[in-house]
Amino acid sequence: MTKNRNTIVKQISFLFMGICMALFTQAQDFTLAAEKSLHSVVYIQCLAHQQSSYYDDFFDNDFFNNFFGYNPFKSRQRTYRTSGSGVIISKDGYIVTNNHVVADANSITITLNDKREFIAKIIGTDPSTDLAVIKIETDDLTPLEYGNSDSVEVGQWVLAVGNPFNLTSTVTAGIVSAKARNLNILSDRNNRNTLTSFIQTDAAMNPGNSGGALVNTEGKLVGINAAIASSTGSYTGYSFAIPVNIAKKVIKDLIEYGTTQKASAGITIQEVDSKLMLENNLRDMHGVYVTQVMKKSAAEKAGIKEGDVIIRINGKEVNTNAEVNEVMAQMSPGEVAHYEIVRKGEVMKKDLTLLNESNTMEVVVDNSETVEAMGCTFREINQDEKTSYSLSKGLVITKIGKSRLSALGLRSGFIITAIDGKVNLSLEDAKALDNKKGQTQIEGFYPNDNRTYSFIMVL
Repeated sequence: MTKNRNTIVKQISFLFMGICMALFTQAQDFTLAAEKSLHSVVYIQCLAHQQSSYYDDFFDNDFFNNFFGYNPFKSRQRTYRTSGSGVIISKDGYIVTNNHVVADANSITITLNDKREFIAKIIGTDPSTDLAVIKIETDDLTPLEYGNSDSVEVGQWVLAVGNPFNLTSTVTAGIVSAKARNLNILSDRNNRNTLTSFIQTDAAMNPGNSGGALVNTEGKLVGINAAIASSTGSYTGYSFAIPVNIAKKVIKDLIEYGTTQKASAGITIQEVDSKLMLENNLRDMHGVYVTQVMKKSAAEKAGIKEGDVIIRINGKEVNTNAEVNEVMAQMSPGEVAHYEIVRKGEVMKKDLTLLNESNTMEVVVDNSETVEAMGCTFREINQDEKTSYSLSKGLVITKIGKSRLSALGLRSGFIITAIDGKVNLSLEDAKALDNKKGQTQIEGFYPNDNRTYSFIMVL
């Protein structure tokens, strides 16, 4: 009797386990999500040209150099290809990808999931969020539906869709490992206005996944894949995506204005730890501490003061710089942000009418005058760049082409701060490069690089 009972118990246990496995398998069936997203993710191939210099010592003597004006420096062009992924966001050809995928491209070829190929043009780029919008000429695409990255939860299943290692239409699965992860991979020279809030996942991503889609199990876009954490350059455990709620705002700005409309509260904040709590007699370690309020800023006008602790913005709890960054990156100048603060133990509500970095609500439009010199295109830095980089003047290389500057290894986007020691540069200084002779020293930096570069060019 006991033996029969044990047999029945085992049979019931096996049946229960089978039911559980079937339910688990059904719950984790990603075929619908994969089917919906594969047709909306594209393969991006970029062709770039890079000039390199070499020294021709065959004629290296004063006679040829001085009498004939011979320049012993020669240049050769190297053509290289890079690849990545992009996400279709509209039926009529708009595609979002990473800025680093297309930033240096001389030509961009898009391959759809149905094997059709198109040449794309860049609509706008935002290095501070590593996003770019490109466009192809067609009107029959399948855009991927936006999800809500604010509602994504840690432990939730997600799919990464892209083209790693030139393998088109690849899907991998994982879970959300963390939210509002601060990587500091896009920090500029003053650590201002750059994205510090990423979705972390253990879905496998590799080179080529950049710019692809991170989707939920419903096949809705929740992030744009951007980076991997690896010492080898290939996947070793964790990957990171730009939250789609931030991407939506940047995409809209780039299509409408050609540049991002960045909102600013005009404050400097610090995360609250035990030391800061004790030093300032705070009641707990919740929120972020206001260390500085800029003059004439949105925060000053709303009555925010140094020493206040911000605990919520727009109803969302904020305890880290990354969480504040994620909320603010979704807003535009002129919008009202609802801040909840603690001041000397008292909870207060403050409404901030957000401004841009010039403390106005004017739309920033990238319609700068440009000039061509030495095969390059230059413009003067705009007001946003002046504020961000603490410069009064400077030149931006907007197009490098096949030029002497590209022979030095410079790329488009480089900001020139000095030419032969002269600062406060204008377009006239760019024009003058065409007439310079001999050695010329150029100094400057890239927006997302803390280093300063100096180049010697022989003209």
